[in-house]
Amino acid sequence: MLLHKGEVLFRQGEIGGLFTVKRGLLKIMRVNEDGNPFLVNIIVEGETIPHHSLLSPAPNHGTAIALVTCEIERIDPGPWYASLHDDPAKNREIALLLQGKLRMMQQRIDQLTQVAPADKLRKLEEWFRQYIGPDQITGILTQEEIGQLIGLRRETVNRLLRSGAANGES
Repeated sequence: MLLHKGEVLFRQGEIGGLFTVKRGLLKIMRVNEDGNPFLVNIIVEGETIPHHSLLSPAPNHGTAIALVTCEIERIDPGPWYASLHDDPAKNREIALLLQGKLRMMQQRIDQLTQVAPADKLRKLEEWFRQYIGPDQITGILTQEEIGQLIGLRRETVNRLLRSGAANGES
């Protein structure tokens, strides 16, 4: 299926199918108790989501929204879960998927542990280039979303981007 920028693949709280991102990028937005949306994850090509439902169905932790035009493959959950009992290689496949995502998330945690705001942004840009590609991060994410990913206010992100501080230009 084709999903265009801004279109929703699944919503927070729903229990649904599994999906593989063949091409494109998704963001996972979670609505907090106060009603404010918060960017919690970026899904890249090759990932099967939702991660928390790879072994058993569960309500979606957030809403998946296309950041760019995406090609998505829907996976029928019935045969998927049945294959877990019949095919030990499938369990290894899932373990490797989750291991890859864990490594990606560990790098994201490294971004948050940087003390200087410019270092946080620089680390995020490095992560972005490694997992997403050469596109500029600001062409994909808003300044608010960038700030949510690295624990900075939008105004700080704006100032850093204008100054070129993340690229060592200031």
